[in-house]
Amino acid sequence: MADQQHVIMDETAIRRALTRIAHEILERNKGVEDCVLVGIRTRGAFLARRLAERIREIEDTPISVGELDVTSYRDDLEDKDPGTHTGAPVADIPFPTRGKRIILIDDVLYTGRTIRAAMDALMDLGRPQSIQLAVLVDRGHRELPIRPDYIGKNVPTSKLEQIEVTLTEIDSEDQVVIFQQRG
Repeated sequence: MADQQHVIMDETAIRRALTRIAHEILERNKGVEDCVLVGIRTRGAFLARRLAERIREIEDTPISVGELDVTSYRDDLEDKDPGTHTGAPVADIPFPTRGKRIILIDDVLYTGRTIRAAMDALMDLGRPQSIQLAVLVDRGHRELPIRPDYIGKNVPTSKLEQIEVTLTEIDSEDQVVIFQQRG
């Protein structure tokens, strides 16, 4: 039997959520001075670029965007000793992070381990003034005390469900789908 799936956000819903998050970022930070966006690869990086475009449209001010690959900082990979990482973070961040208000962007927040890894990587790049978190989907089931500042959609899930975000930049369509796995 195939897994059941249901589209919970289509292209329009994703666009609206990102526009709302852009407005919330601007309101909370009173503009974009000293703010930068850092997307977690892969889909978080594309979402960060989209948010930067929305912010530029709203404020008529550009905001810097960078990308971060946190794979080497993960504590839940099979072949890694806990508490160790393999050197510098893999980052494409063309600006200094020290003293900046970093808005970290990811597609789905689940256990919080990816965000913890991203915060460790960011701290290794220089101490920011603050780190805020924006996610397209918050599905619950946190294992760490991490809470997003900006949420596109809260989707309470069971552990038997999965959330998949697809974006046109890599998947040919924008949507968020929830899958019910057969137990």
